[in-house]
Amino acid sequence: MRIAVISDSHDRLPAGLAARLRGATEIWHLGDVCLPATLAPLEDLAVPLRIVRGNCDWASHWPEVLTLDRGGARFHLVHIPPLRSPPGATAILHGHTHVPRDEVDPRGVRWLNPGCLAHAHRGAPASFAWLEFGDNGGWTWRLELL
Repeated sequence: MRIAVISDSHDRLPAGLAARLRGATEIWHLGDVCLPATLAPLEDLAVPLRIVRGNCDWASHWPEVLTLDRGGARFHLVHIPPLRSPPGATAILHGHTHVPRDEVDPRGVRWLNPGCLAHAHRGAPASFAWLEFGDNGGWTWRLELL
């Protein structure tokens, strides 16, 4: 299983992004899509697209939080990172800061941010990430620069 994790598109998808995401089994967007029509090229890939609402999103049908179990791990998807991890979470995936993140807190919960799709910000280049699951049940996080 290979999940593309994106965030903070702010009405723009980089040229060629949809082609780079071919082969994803799912796409997770961590908020600040802005206009839903922005996602049309990703919807054309015909894979499940999970979206959480960001502080710049007006599409009220997107949830603020999603908890998804994949490969024996529990992923908590949210736009603005919470102050602490929810019980049972293996990893917190968030956007909002526009800066990639990969940290483990003292409780062993991994905090991940794929960065910003729309543009470079705060010294970080535009980016997204792959969440990949091996046959042995483990998973990896790999950042991709745009």
